Amino acid sequence: MEITGENILLVSSVLLIAGVMIGKSSYRTGLPLLLVFLFVGMIFGVDGLGVHFNDMHTAQFVGMIALCVILFSGGLSTSFKAIRPVIGPGITLATFGVLTTALLTGLFIFWLSGAQWTNIHFSLISSLLLAATMSSTDSASVFGILGGQNIRLRQNLRPMLELESGSNDPMAYMLTILLIGCASLDDSFSVWTILSQLILQFGVGGCIGMALGWVGVRLSRFYIKIGNGKNEDSGQTTAMISILLIALVFLAFTLTSICQGNGYLSVYLVGMVIGNSKLPLKLSVTKFMNGITWLAQIVVFIMLGLLVNPHEMLVVAPVSILIGAFMIIIGRPAGVFLCLAPFKKITKKARIFVSWVGLRGAVPIIFATYPVIADVPGASQIFNIVFFVTILSLVVQGTSIVSVAKKLKLVDTDTVTDDSFGVELSDEHTASLQTMTVSQKDLTNGDTLKEMQLPEGTLVMMIRRKNKYIIPNGRHRLSPGDVLLLIKDNQPLTF
Repeated sequence: MEITGENILLVSSVLLIAGVMIGKSSYRTGLPLLLVFLFVGMIFGVDGLGVHFNDMHTAQFVGMIALCVILFSGGLSTSFKAIRPVIGPGITLATFGVLTTALLTGLFIFWLSGAQWTNIHFSLISSLLLAATMSSTDSASVFGILGGQNIRLRQNLRPMLELESGSNDPMAYMLTILLIGCASLDDSFSVWTILSQLILQFGVGGCIGMALGWVGVRLSRFYIKIGNGKNEDSGQTTAMISILLIALVFLAFTLTSICQGNGYLSVYLVGMVIGNSKLPLKLSVTKFMNGITWLAQIVVFIMLGLLVNPHEMLVVAPVSILIGAFMIIIGRPAGVFLCLAPFKKITKKARIFVSWVGLRGAVPIIFATYPVIADVPGASQIFNIVFFVTILSLVVQGTSIVSVAKKLKLVDTDTVTDDSFGVELSDEHTASLQTMTVSQKDLTNGDTLKEMQLPEGTLVMMIRRKNKYIIPNGRHRLSPGDVLLLIKDNQPLTF
């Protein structure tokens, strides 16, 4: 097929449609949705239907853009209030956990390379480089699976896992870049170089991310005030504010990179600052960003599926299985248990579950393109091994997260969080919206709203019964399982 603009659009549109439609089957098969998109890319690739794509530079650039959007969206949905109790263990896992996993896995790969029965022969630096690319948990996979499954976990596990996956990419990225330099120059390790780069990457990325997050909030509010009281369509306002924030995300990434900081940490912090501030039309902006994030995830996973040649990946399949099994069974758990040892309140079951949610995804594969572009010896093998281990992780761990959580009795069935009403209030309002699921106990005094004992200053705006929405009145009869949308006045009345 001739490479033209029309043909590129044709292939891209067919891939997206196929990915979305086939992805729907993931709810029945139990496969992670992102893994399905990866398979779609492989099916259409050079060993499948013949779409030829092998441009590592383009893949790296598209992956960089997608990761910026994914991390920003993850930060946008991360609540300071939720992560405050788990900042210590979350940051420890995101830094020392990544370092420990990379070190242990790298030594195991180096041991395998010395065995005569394996088909890999990496030096110690190359072994550590391969491990470093896979050392972080993938934010897209964690956010996608936990969010898609709508799973609620006890012991603040969900915010801790989301904090770790959203903030551990900078450490893996830094290790990857440093080891590429060592491998390319045949240089030796320098503890001072590693420490100085760590401080620079985290310090610059943190400062710029926090500062531009604050700027984003102010710009969004200023945009609302520009109208001087004139009414603007809310849909247009949402779109314009979202575009403004996306532009700010890419500004944060590039500015941080220019200043030798870590851009991925920066964009995640931009999202966190904005998500935890009073932002006009926040719910609408968040939903807009969710759509953009899903598009970014679909594009990057399909593209990575096109990039790999399955017949080359099968050559390293046996050793990849060994490496993947080591990471799942030993490398990740050892790092988790070691890092969480000082935090006595985290139970053994919770540590086991955190160890299991060491999902690999788009991030390791994108990081694996860096050695290829840098022409590191053995880079093609590194890329194929990372790809295989990613698939193994998504199949084994991604399909079993919910069942493992249930077996460990970590699923929270008491707390109900529901935003399916799609209603939001302006930040200027003193009231807040909450949801409540009606139980049999709530209907002890009667099954109508006027007979229920609702807190003072609380009104029921709407009732959701399965997929039906009901406008309430005092005589409407309720049933257990009904979800009430409540508006509560947070400011006491003054006369």
